[in-house]
Formats: sequence, structure tokens, C-alpha cells
Amino acid sequence: MTDRVAVPPASWDAAGLARLGQAIGFGEERSRYIGGWVRDALAGVPAGDLDIGTQLLPEEVRARADAAGLNVWTSPSGLAHGTVGVTIAGKPVEVTTLRRDVSTDGRRATVAFTQDWREDAARRDFTINALSADPTSGSIFDYFGGLDDLRAGVVRFIGDPLQRIAEDHLRILRFFRFHARFGRGAPEAAAYDACAARAKDLMALSRERIADELLKLLGCADPAPALDFMLARDVLKPVLPEIDAAGLERLKALILTERAAAMAGDAVRRLAAIVPQDPAIAEDIAARLKLSNAIRKRLALAVSTSAERPAVLAYRIGAEGAADRLLLSGRPDDAARIASLVPPRLPISGGALVARGIGAGPLVAKGLKMVEDRWVAEGFPAAARVEQLADQVAAELFRDQ
Repeated sequence: MTDRVAVPPASWDAAGLARLGQAIGFGEERSRYIGGWVRDALAGVPAGDLDIGTQLLPEEVRARADAAGLNVWTSPSGLAHGTVGVTIAGKPVEVTTLRRDVSTDGRRATVAFTQDWREDAARRDFTINALSADPTSGSIFDYFGGLDDLRAGVVRFIGDPLQRIAEDHLRILRFFRFHARFGRGAPEAAAYDACAARAKDLMALSRERIADELLKLLGCADPAPALDFMLARDVLKPVLPEIDAAGLERLKALILTERAAAMAGDAVRRLAAIVPQDPAIAEDIAARLKLSNAIRKRLALAVSTSAERPAVLAYRIGAEGAADRLLLSGRPDDAARIASLVPPRLPISGGALVARGIGAGPLVAKGLKMVEDRWVAEGFPAAARVEQLADQVAAELFRDQ
């Protein structure tokens, strides 16, 4: 790891960034790259969004970006917190005025603007997230030992961990997510103790924020060790008491199966692994976390058991649902084959039965279901065979009338 980052950032439009930089003072110590992009670039992992900190006030940032002909977007809440958005070659960049916290209540902060880079860095949660970089030279500014912690695989709070968690309770979950991404070995002791001591603070958070952070954790390459540390100290118990050691073992097995199938880890599928394997309980947890209806349905399908063949499973519940269930059942080869499968469509409709003399209505629906079940049982034969099945079903329905 070096103490510099590449500028401009790889894959970004250099000309567009240069226009933005000229507008807001790159090279004049007025603006820097900050936060996650700097950390990720130094760690050699795929970088996320590009964020810029600036000494300029938000209205001045907006005016300068507008004058430079850049695509600017703002919101009232964003401006109140000092953030102006700029789109460069289709990618969003957030430019935020340096801030200091005036007050916090565990869920949100009231901020004031500042000109002091160190003061802005001090309000961030972890040392590795407080790094900034000169946009012209790539030189790193490190006020709290973040470079050393990144090299050592240590996630450490800036200042007193208990106080930092009191300021924003979500930092408990963020600590374990960043440990999953960048940590090595056991968590930093003071931070771990503080997260365990203040675990009940999570109850004050909205369930949406908890769900968002939990899914981000589960989306890490291997979240199992971090989750293991959380369970060991009952960190999740106040908000998700159903998650236990058995769920952790299912998660570990699933991760191995995903790798064997050469399939990317999926946060929702991994959530299905750690919750109890009961559709009703899974749906209850999803509802408590205020997850979308699509995710609720997916969780309930994933934790259900079924002995159906992979292709049949894909037809009944879709390729994604089938892949979830097969991976959770430890069947990587079947899951790999089924993941890209486009389920077949029954090549006839109810009209085929009406044409054979079956009166429209419930009897047609019953007959079509009989045809479909036999078609599925025979392994989805071609249309000619389906016509034969329709003849058979029509004859049986006439006989039963």
C-alpha cells in the first residue's frame, strides 16, 4: 500500500473531473477527495462513489459548477447538510462543505460548516474513513493513523468508541461491516467492547436503516467471521433475536456453496440462510425490517423445502428462487446450471381445451392445470406432445361429466 492514490480516479471521465476541479479549486487546497473512495483505492478494492470535500459553501459550489456548465443537482436536505451533486459522464459526485457536529441524538446530527480539514475528518466514524487525497498529486492526508490501520487490517473508532456510538447508533453495525471488508483477525478490543455494551442502542434506529446496513454486511465477500463476533457478544439480539449459531453455520455453508458454484454472494440469499428456516418466521422478520414485498416473497421461498427437480423448481418459482433454494440446500452444480435458465412456457392456452369442446369457465382452468402438471412431470416436452396431453385431459373431463 502506498501513501498516494491515482488521479484522476480510474474509469472516471478525466476531462469532466478537470472541469469540476477548476471550478471548485483542485490544487488550491480548497477541495479534496475524501472518505470511501480514498480508502478503497488505497486498499486495492473496487472503489465506490467519488466524494469531494470542500472549504467552499454549498451555494458557491452550486454557482461555480453551474457556471462551468456542469450538470448540478441538489435537494433541500442535501444543501442543509452542505452537499451539492454533480453528474460527470453519467456518474454522480457529491461535493460537501467541510462540517463539524453541533449536536447529535444517536440518529441524526446538526452540523455547522468549517474551514478546518482536521475538524471535518474528526467527525467521521473510523480512522480508515477519515483519509483525504489531493486531487492533483494523489497525496494522502491522514490525521488519525488511518493508513497504518488500513495496512494492519484494524477498524478503529476516532476518539472514544462509546461516545462515537452515542452520536450515531448505526455505527455499531457499520463497525462490523467494515471489519468484514477490511479487518483481519479479532476486532479492535475497545471498539468491540463498546459495540457490545451499547447494543441496545440499535433499538432506537429505524428498521430501514438496520436492514440497509445488515444487507451491506451480508453482501461482503465473507461476512461470517464478523457475524460470529456479533453473535458472541449478543450485538444483534436486541433487534434480531432469531439469528443464532445455527443460522451462522448455514451462512458458512452457503458461502462455500456459492463459491463452488462460481456464483456471486447475494445479500438477500444470505439473509435467508441466517434466519430460521420457516417461511412464516422469515416473512415476519422481513416485515419487521420493512423490506420490500419482493424481498419478503423471496425469503419465504428460499427457506421452504422442496424435493422437486431443479428445472421443475425453476419453472414453479423462477430461476432466482430456484438458485436460492438449491444453494441453501448445498447443491452448487444444480444451482449453477439453473441460474441462467429461462423457464419454459406451456405452449397452449385454455383456448385449446375450449376448441376440444370443454365449456369455458372453471372446467377449462382445471383442465389446463392437469395438462400443465403432466407436461412438467414429463420434463417439458414439445408442443406436439402437449397437444396429445390436451386430448387426453379433454377425454377425461368429458368422461367425468
